[in-house]
Amino acid sequence: GAVPFLGLAGDTEWGAGSLSAEAMKINQNTVLQGKRVTLVPYTAAHVPRYHEWMQSEELQRLTASEPLSLEQEYEMQRSWRNDADKCTFIVLDTERWSGQACADEDCMVGDVNLFLTDAEDPTLGEIEIMIAEPSYRGRGFGKEATLMMMSYGVRNLGITKFEAKIGQENEASICMFKKLHFKEVAVNSIFQEVTLNLDVSEQERRWLLEQTNHVEEKSYVELTLPDGVLET
Repeated sequence: GAVPFLGLAGDTEWGAGSLSAEAMKINQNTVLQGKRVTLVPYTAAHVPRYHEWMQSEELQRLTASEPLSLEQEYEMQRSWRNDADKCTFIVLDTERWSGQACADEDCMVGDVNLFLTDAEDPTLGEIEIMIAEPSYRGRGFGKEATLMMMSYGVRNLGITKFEAKIGQENEASICMFKKLHFKEVAVNSIFQEVTLNLDVSEQERRWLLEQTNHVEEKSYVELTLPDGVLET
């Protein structure tokens, strides 16, 4: 099946001139529920399953990442949660997850991220999507998760330009982004990676909001905790 995948951004040093930490941690209590996928904040509870995924050589290749120990993965989750330049959601299967029929970690299918990669330009977001569960690839899960993240970026984070960097071999992902109106702007033969861009014009913005007008925004704390219990 098709593999909507895309590589992780490299370790770049970013200045503090971008959105404030509060702005990027804006999603720590946000749940976005769509038809196929539900996006939830990346918490410590998701780390073991995420760590399991990243033992896969295929995923390491497609995301250009090194395998980490479980402890390193927990560290990574904590740093991502507090990083002012990243916005991360875990992608869940809506059907399995809704009604609390199963815990988050049993419904996880991948993750989606927005990076603010340019300290000079807080309106530019680099987007990446990973559908890690092979049985969920090529079924529209990556597409809906990407649209939901783009819409969230436009509405809540002031993003007006998107960039995606994808391994050249990953034709399914390149194809998916082109269907979402991205245009190929560069090929890096050294990193074997293709860069695609999308400028969010008024027309694109309307289209994006139409594509995601079914999405419901909810509170993660209220959905995951029993009544009357507050997380400290």
